[in-house]
Amino acid sequence: MTTSPRWEADGRDWPNRAASGFVETERLRWHVQAMGEGPALLLLHGTGAGTHSWRALMPALAEHFSVIAPDLPGHAFTCGRPRGGLSLPTMASAVTELIDTLDRRPAIIVGHSAGAAIAVQMNLAGAIRAPVVGFNPALLPFPGLAARLFPAMAKMLFVNPLAPRIFARVARGSGEVERFLIRSTGSRIDAAGVDGYARLLGTSGHVAGAIGMMANWDLEALKRKLPDLETPILLVHGEADTAVPESAVRNAAAIIPDAEMQMLEGLGHLAHEEVPDRAAAIIRRFAADHAILASADIGAE
Repeated sequence: MTTSPRWEADGRDWPNRAASGFVETERLRWHVQAMGEGPALLLLHGTGAGTHSWRALMPALAEHFSVIAPDLPGHAFTCGRPRGGLSLPTMASAVTELIDTLDRRPAIIVGHSAGAAIAVQMNLAGAIRAPVVGFNPALLPFPGLAARLFPAMAKMLFVNPLAPRIFARVARGSGEVERFLIRSTGSRIDAAGVDGYARLLGTSGHVAGAIGMMANWDLEALKRKLPDLETPILLVHGEADTAVPESAVRNAAAIIPDAEMQMLEGLGHLAHEEVPDRAAAIIRRFAADHAILASADIGAE
């Protein structure tokens, strides 16, 4: 039996807890954080993460934006599954339904890793038209042999009911999550961030959601649609990222008609957690470039 993170226990001192609330849509009970005033900005975290991923970036953005950050289906404190499972199109559709329920259409979307793919899919589906900032975006299939092996391994783990429990048990070991994050992302983050990942990855329900998401995604289909993306996108990539290759981000930038790319020296897959103030400045600059913020609001990068 899988166990999911419990708000009353695992979320007792969750980052930005005062901004948290719960929203009901069809088949889902979302954990959503909201703060700030200004143009609406939607934050979408990556696979295996949650709203804690934005713990420092969200308050910085709230100085200029009305920020909305949900836990994605299958992750953290959001309960239930969207109709159709955890595929990319159904995840994007579920997030769009949440935005409609909140009646807050985003002027800009910021996504990390798989969250960037959801942001792009939302735009491609036509339900949302908003410029995108993707931090360490996972938009293309893994290169070479990994393109075939990784999805197959995810599917094998997904159908094995023991896999999430085994991973969660290992994650509960002292220091295991911090070591895992360094190996898998190339990032060194603060203790609060490590603690957030440890709480989530130590529960088999959250792990099962992350594996299910990876097992059900078809990035080849997304790749074929990228030339049709009509909204501007900024792809921000940490050069020390061990999860998403730089070549994949550059190839995505070459495919998308209105794309620009920015490299972050010495930073890993969790760059937005390593340097949240710099990430906020990058987002503000992009928003000003596209008339979402006034130029006077962008500050220094």
